[in-house]
Amino acid sequence: MTIEELLNRQRPRREIQGIAAALLPYEADGRIAVDAFSKLLISTHHAGLINAVNMDTGYVNYLSDQEKQQVLEWTRRALGSGVPFVAGAYIENKPGDNIADLYRNQLDSIVRFDAIPVLFHSARLHGASPEKVAQVYRDAARGYPHVLAFELGPMFAPNGEIYEEEIIRRLMDIPEIKGMKHSSLNRLLELERLALRDRHRPDFRIYTGNDLGINMIEYGSDYLLGLAAFAPEKFAERDRFWLAGDPEYYALSDALQHLGNIAFRKPVPAYKHTAAVFLNLIGRIPSDRTHPDNPQRPAFEAEILKDCARRLSLI
Repeated sequence: MTIEELLNRQRPRREIQGIAAALLPYEADGRIAVDAFSKLLISTHHAGLINAVNMDTGYVNYLSDQEKQQVLEWTRRALGSGVPFVAGAYIENKPGDNIADLYRNQLDSIVRFDAIPVLFHSARLHGASPEKVAQVYRDAARGYPHVLAFELGPMFAPNGEIYEEEIIRRLMDIPEIKGMKHSSLNRLLELERLALRDRHRPDFRIYTGNDLGINMIEYGSDYLLGLAAFAPEKFAERDRFWLAGDPEYYALSDALQHLGNIAFRKPVPAYKHTAAVFLNLIGRIPSDRTHPDNPQRPAFEAEILKDCARRLSLI
């Protein structure tokens, strides 16, 4: 894609749908901080963003079935009836070869709470043909009112995979799948997804998962970001600036991107510890603890995050 084509893709004054992947916080003694979690969900909703739970940011790959069920219960209780939220359908630790049935078991548990499921990758499909991948997703999503797909780069998790374009086109042909989160951290590849969407199914949403390029919303992406959980009200403010054509958009977007560049440095999965440190620093969760299996950042993390918080007027 040339520079001219890139600039022509800009969509000024566009209304953006923002989804924040919620961090699951912990008390200092290692228990899940349920009250703090509920408050994070409520504040995200009040800011104008949709919550996503049981995602990578919420340690879905580490949680037991019981814990994932509790997260769904806590979320619905906190948000109340009628408030939409998204929840991950993760099957990687499930035994069995019928991938579609494994997904449907997860989808059933999610839609019971009137939530929108997002289908996490399964390593069982690595290297499968476009026909095979599309058939699994078609069988998994059949009959559900609203499902999201997920394209997750392996830098986030070993079960992730970036698909060839033919698979994406076939996923767009599945009517139950209304959109897809794209997490390659590759701007040009995401622009190709957007161009395919515009040609093939214009109502299909591409949710950027590029925490290193959050201005992809300028080119037609919506977003589902772990970074949005750090400061959902600032993301919502940025989105309003873009809709209004307010030049204040640029300074705020730059400040959020500065935070993203720090949080999502290698090793990328340790961003969840950065999120815990940041949210604890600004007084929103009781400790900077993470799930015990999550990679950790160095002891100086809070010091480098203070500058990010000040730049966002959060401390």
